[in-house]
Amino acid sequence: MKQSVLTRYRTMAYVTGVLLILLTLGVIANRLLGISGAAGFTTVVGFAHGWLYVVYLVFAFDLGTKAKWPLGKLAWTLLAGTIPTAVFFAERRVSREVAPLIVAPEPAAA
Repeated sequence: MKQSVLTRYRTMAYVTGVLLILLTLGVIANRLLGISGAAGFTTVVGFAHGWLYVVYLVFAFDLGTKAKWPLGKLAWTLLAGTIPTAVFFAERRVSREVAPLIVAPEPAAA
């Protein structure tokens, strides 16, 4: 497996996780605290998280199939982007498990 597969997954895991935390804070600010302007923030962040979560799903599925994960592990990794902060724990665990599977690129012939 190439390093780029893991790097894409890790990048999208962090982006998805940060956006989900921001979305959660926006919902709390909007619904519980009644802060004006939080509704617009929640809409924008929710839209961004929704579309980028789809990209996360594609990259996580690609990584899982190349690492030959069982279905349960793949499902947990895919769902981690829907639970605030869970994606950070999943990313750390996945990175440790997948790192030994990375193949170093061969040097190009001159």
